Amino acid sequence: MLQIKVKPNARENMLEQQADGIWLAQIKAPPVDGKANAALIELVAAHFGVRRSRVSIRSGASGRIKLVVVA
Repeated sequence: MLQIKVKPNARENMLEQQADGIWLAQIKAPPVDGKANAALIELVAAHFGVRRSRVSIRSGASGRIKLVVVA
């Protein structure tokens, strides 16, 4: 389970862990119609080398801080 702070409308897609243990995800997609959430799931799956179906947002789907589960 990861706690991820999402910044939509970024210049590039990037996922990095900060010193406090929270992950920072910069997403190119806008936070409209779930596009940023879909891009986040794709980014996390690519980073950890798993399928997108193995990644889900447990809570925070409409906020900037999300709990993401990687199965």
